[in-house]
Amino acid sequence: MSDLPPLPVTFRPGRTRAVLLSAGVAVFVVVSTIAMSLDRLSPGERISFVFTAAMLSAVALVLARPKVVADETGVTVVNFASRRRLEWAQIVQVHLRVGDPWVFLDLSDGTSLPAIGIQPGIAKAQAIADARTLRALVEARAGGHHS
Repeated sequence: MSDLPPLPVTFRPGRTRAVLLSAGVAVFVVVSTIAMSLDRLSPGERISFVFTAAMLSAVALVLARPKVVADETGVTVVNFASRRRLEWAQIVQVHLRVGDPWVFLDLSDGTSLPAIGIQPGIAKAQAIADARTLRALVEARAGGHHS
């Protein structure tokens, strides 16, 4: 298929990621600024505020982590708290059905793996295009029958 992108290619929810990273930075800056500007807070309380802001920002970073990277030898799926490397032949089907929160990969061992890096969220058209591209890459690389 000539319209396949050159490898490696990374799929990630760009708009969602931008919102999460911006929110994480904003929360840290606002809460830390408030903590430092309130004279009645003790140093320990200020540190507690900054620590809380850092933890909230860390949550945003974890939520912004998911991606799917396709290269010559396979696919790496990075979800919130996990990373899994798959050979092309291990992927049987790529699904993004109406109402799915993200792409699901049906694997040759009979299991299904969520690929959270491709999610309709706030960029539905992009997610559909990314899912189609990944499906086409799987078909071209694994040589299987996919739906």
